[in-house]
Amino acid sequence: MNRDKKRCRADTSNREHRTADRGPDAARRNIAVVVETSNAYGRQLLAGIYDHVCDRDHWCTFLPEHGRGLPPLEELAAWRGDGIIARIETDEIARVVERLGLPTVDTSAARLLPRLPYVETDDARIALLAVEHFVAEGHSVFAFCGDSRFRWSENRRMHFTAELARMGSAVNEFDVAAAGHANATQRQQRLGDWLAGLPRPAAVFTAYDIVGRQVIDACHRGGLAVPEQVAVLGVDDDELLCGLTTPPLSSVITDGRGAGRLAARLLDDLLAGENVPTEHLMPPVGVAVRRSSDALAVHDPEITAAVAFIRDNVQSGLKAEDVVAAVGQGRRSLETGFQRRLGRSIHDVIQRVQFQRVEHLLRTSDLKLAIIARRCGFKHAEYMTVVFTKRHGMSPSAWRQAYRPAASDQPMA
Repeated sequence: MNRDKKRCRADTSNREHRTADRGPDAARRNIAVVVETSNAYGRQLLAGIYDHVCDRDHWCTFLPEHGRGLPPLEELAAWRGDGIIARIETDEIARVVERLGLPTVDTSAARLLPRLPYVETDDARIALLAVEHFVAEGHSVFAFCGDSRFRWSENRRMHFTAELARMGSAVNEFDVAAAGHANATQRQQRLGDWLAGLPRPAAVFTAYDIVGRQVIDACHRGGLAVPEQVAVLGVDDDELLCGLTTPPLSSVITDGRGAGRLAARLLDDLLAGENVPTEHLMPPVGVAVRRSSDALAVHDPEITAAVAFIRDNVQSGLKAEDVVAAVGQGRRSLETGFQRRLGRSIHDVIQRVQFQRVEHLLRTSDLKLAIIARRCGFKHAEYMTVVFTKRHGMSPSAWRQAYRPAASDQPMA
């Protein structure tokens, strides 16, 4: 069966249910996929749905092109098919989907049609990763910059502030949507004024990568050094967007591809008449650490020097005693400093840096595990695999297969 037939899409010729003359396609379902392609998470959702279709070859997909929250509603309203996967983020989309009355899986956190099963990011765990990342870098001043138009942004804000409140820390907040009808220059100025008023060094968690980029741009305009004065962390790990930011933007890696695969499986279950639970939350993969947040906010020269030594030499198979010798401080004193300033031991920090690099190479390269092990400071790939599996709940090979970005989202060579 050729590739074009495998990826067939519904058009005016198949909007009516006709089985007599469809031949081999008679058993196929006509599925509308209403997911925007204007951002990395949406494209990852599509990649996961595509995985499902390729595995089973049983769907013809109707895929209207559109930006965030702006589908061609007339085209969708006129479509006739069997089921829908939609990111329902506006009342207009909700009305059309409800009018069609077909089995539907929602991929939005907005919950505009709460009776539908939905697949969304686990925003509590995303926020927890952001907190852990900033705390590990020694930060004590925290801020959140979000977009209140979107429920998932509000979820991330709520969980971020709640987690830090449990630790006794307050969060400064800024809403990019609060600027209303101000022009782009005015909105950027307000963002810059807010950033300038933060105590420094500050750690700013942003709702998604586009806002992270806006924060970094505002820092440049205001003469604030990133990450030395303002550390910035986004969400979604849009590698091209993050890489084109100066400095490159750190980001929480969401599992959009896994969410797409799950949404497609759930729709198949609905079409088979099975009962499907309503809530399905996809945990994040980890944090892609880049320069925008990769600076210790610790006023302790020995701790700063020790962590810099770890980052520069982790590939050589460091042990805690190597770090102690390099810094020239007593083991007990340095361990106490690590626990007090970073909340973890020297060994913990070494492993954290190692596995950040392992994850990065698994996601962005085709290197064999033996080479990755050597580049990340493990003498044997077997040992790296054992420790990695214990830490992540799956082997490096399985992790790579599950969390490798879609080809269209990988950076160009």
